[in-house]
Amino acid sequence: MTTTGSSDQPELLPGMARARVRKAPAAKKGEPLAEVDPVAQVLLELPLAHLDRVFDYAVPASMGEKAVLGARVKVRFGGQDVDGFVVARQPASDHDGVLQPLRRVVSPEPVLVPAVAELARLVAERYAGTRSDVLRLAVPPRHATTEREPSPPAPALSASQPSVWHGQPGGESFLAALAAGRQPKAVWNAPPAADWAEHLAEAAEVMLRAGRGTVLCVPDARDAHRVGAALERRLGPGQHVVLVAEAGPAARYRSFLAVSRGARRIVVGNRAAAFAPVHDLGLVAIWDDGDDLHAEPRAPYPHAREVLLLRARAEQTAVLVAGFTRTVEAEYLVRTGWAQPLLPDRRQLRELAQVGVAGATDKSRERDPFAASARIPSEAFALIRSAVERGPVLVQTPRTGYAASLACERCRTPARCGHCQGPLRLGAAQEPPVCAWCGRQHPDWACSACGHRGLRTPVVGDARTAEELGRAFPGVRVRSSSGDRILDAVRDEPSIVVATPGAEPVAERGYAAVLLLDTWLAIGRPDLRAPEEALRRFLNAAGLVGAGGRVLAMGDAAEPVLQALVRWDPAGFAARELAERQSAHLTPASRMATLTGSVGALSDAMVLLDLPEHADVLGPVPVPGSEDERVVLRVPRSDGGSLSRALGEMQRLRSARKLDPVRVQVDPVQL
Repeated sequence: MTTTGSSDQPELLPGMARARVRKAPAAKKGEPLAEVDPVAQVLLELPLAHLDRVFDYAVPASMGEKAVLGARVKVRFGGQDVDGFVVARQPASDHDGVLQPLRRVVSPEPVLVPAVAELARLVAERYAGTRSDVLRLAVPPRHATTEREPSPPAPALSASQPSVWHGQPGGESFLAALAAGRQPKAVWNAPPAADWAEHLAEAAEVMLRAGRGTVLCVPDARDAHRVGAALERRLGPGQHVVLVAEAGPAARYRSFLAVSRGARRIVVGNRAAAFAPVHDLGLVAIWDDGDDLHAEPRAPYPHAREVLLLRARAEQTAVLVAGFTRTVEAEYLVRTGWAQPLLPDRRQLRELAQVGVAGATDKSRERDPFAASARIPSEAFALIRSAVERGPVLVQTPRTGYAASLACERCRTPARCGHCQGPLRLGAAQEPPVCAWCGRQHPDWACSACGHRGLRTPVVGDARTAEELGRAFPGVRVRSSSGDRILDAVRDEPSIVVATPGAEPVAERGYAAVLLLDTWLAIGRPDLRAPEEALRRFLNAAGLVGAGGRVLAMGDAAEPVLQALVRWDPAGFAARELAERQSAHLTPASRMATLTGSVGALSDAMVLLDLPEHADVLGPVPVPGSEDERVVLRVPRSDGGSLSRALGEMQRLRSARKLDPVRVQVDPVQL
C-alpha cells in the first residue's frame, strides 16, 4: 500500500520489477498478480481530509477482470477493512516497498465513471471538502438484488411534436445550436403561464435525437415528476429516468444503473442528479436555481448550479439556467458574457398576464381607502369573486398553521411562554395558545407587560386564511396546500387554493387569478438574499396563472420588489442587486467562506490558514443559540481558487493533527 498524489503517475521503465505483494489473509498463499495492470489506484471512502488521495494496491489474478475502473472494492487500511473505488489501473507503482492486495471486489459494476470522478475532484476543491464526501452524494448506496437485473434498452422514440419554444425570443436559435452539436450557454427567464417543464423536455428531446445526453436538475421530487411527465408526452415512455431519494433505494439504484450502463441518456432529479453518469453528455440544465433546495445541507455543501457549471466546463456541454426569476449568480453569468439571456418581449408579457398591487391606483383607493393596509382588501375579494367563475384561484400566504404568531391585543407585546419564553401560536380557532418550543398550553395567558388577556394575530397562517376565505365564499371549495399536505395539481374548476411558497399546486390550464398575501413578511426578512428570495417566491406563484389571468399583490406599491413583479422584470432587478453586491464586495462579485467552531478550534484554524494576500477577515462573532463562533472570509473573485485551496490545506493539517472540527462553507447560501 502506498499513497500517490495523482492518478497520472509515470510508468516504470521496461524491465523494472513489479511491486511485491505482502502476504495477507485476504489473498491466497502464493496467488500471482493480474497479468495486465496489476496495480489499482483506490480512492477510499474516508472523510478525513488528510487521507483524500489515491492509494496503490496490488490486484490478485483472481480479481484482475473484476477490479475495473469505477468498481467498488474492499481494502485493508489502518488495520480495518475500508470501502473504496478503483479510479485507475496501472502496470506498476512508483512505491519502492511492498503493496497490500485488494481484499475483495465488492461489485464489478463500474459505478464511478472517470468523468464523475473528475467532477468529484473539482467539486471537492471548489468547496474545500473531500472527494469521499462528494462521492457520497454522487454514487447511491449499492442494492445487490437490483444490480443483478439487466437494464432494458430504451424503446423507439415517439414522433416529433410542435415546438413550445416557438415565439420565445432566442429560444429557437438556442435549440438549433443544440441540434448542431454546439455548446450554447443561456439564462432563460420564463414568462407567466409558460409550461416550463415542456420547454426543458423539448431541449432534452433535441439532444437525444442528436445522440447526446441531458441532465435536468429541479428543486424537488414534485418538479422532477412534472418534467418526467412532459418527457413522456414528447418522447414516449421509457426514455428517461428520475433520480430522487423519495423513490426508495432500489428504484433509485435501478435508475442510476440504467444511466451508468448507457441504457438511458436523460436524467431528471434534484441536486444529486447533477452527478449522474450520463453517457455523451451534451446539456446540463437547472430550473429555479435560487431555490435553497439546490444547496446540499451536508459537507462540503455544494450548490447544484455550481456543480453543473463545473461539469459543463470539464465536459464541454451546453448550459441552460432557467426560472421565472433570475438569481444574482445567473445575472453574473450574463453580465460577464459567459451566457446569453433569453427574455420574453414586453408585448408577450402584456398578453399573458396582468400584474398589479392592491391600492396602487387612484380608482382602487377611492373605492377602498384602506386597500393599501388591509391584509385582504375589497379589491382582492372582488377579484376572487370574478375569477373563480372561470377557474381556480391561487392565494399564496407565507406562513403555515392557523396563527403563526400572537401578540397582546392592547400593547402589541409578543406573546411568550411563561416556562421557556418561546413564542405562542394557535392551532385552531377554539384551541388555547400553545408554545412553539415546549408545547405547553396557556389557556389563562396574560400579557407580561400590561396584564391584558386579549390576543391578536400579526401573522396569519394558511389555515386561518383558508377559514376566512371559506366564510367569505360559502359556495366555493377552499383547499390548502402546505407542510406535509401538499397538492400536486388541481382541476380546472371553481375553487380557491391557499398555499405556502413552494407548495403551490399546478392548475390544468393555469389559475384564473393569483393573489399574494403578506408580501412584507418575505421582503422584510433579515437576510442578505431577502429581496431576491421574495421576488422568486412571488414570480413562481404568479407564473402559474393561466394566459390572460390576473395577479394581485398585497403590499406597498413603491417597494422595489413589487415594482419588479408588476413590470415582470427579474433581469432588471437582478442587475440592480448585482450592482449592490459588487459595491459591498459580496458574492458573486467576491468569493466568501465561513468558518464555524468552538473558540479554541477557530483560533487554531486561523493560525494554520494561509490566506491570499487580499483576503478580508470578518469576525469572529458568536453564533446565536450556541457556544460556537463564526469567521467570515472574503477575497476578490479572482482569488477564489486560492481561498479554496488554502481552506483545503488547512483542513488537511487539522485532520492529520486530529484537532477539533471546524465547519467550512464556501459561498454559503445564507449569511
